[in-house]
Amino acid sequence: MGTVMVSIRIPSDLNDRYMQLVKETGRLRSFYINEVLAESIDRLEYEYGVLRQIKACRAGRLETYSLDEMRAHCGLEN
Repeated sequence: MGTVMVSIRIPSDLNDRYMQLVKETGRLRSFYINEVLAESIDRLEYEYGVLRQIKACRAGRLETYSLDEMRAHCGLEN
């Protein structure tokens, strides 16, 4: 996997917290920032995927089922 250089500005207090982790663990600051970015992109992709599904459902582009239909499909009818 290749890497690219990205330049961002972060508040100095946040940088101080990262630098404290660097001192305590010996890892690079970029390691922690990459960890945070990887975790947040997973969450963001999931959340925006859910929003796309909601919009598609509301626009009538997805097939929907009633609760009774789901109960019957799963064999949960009384």
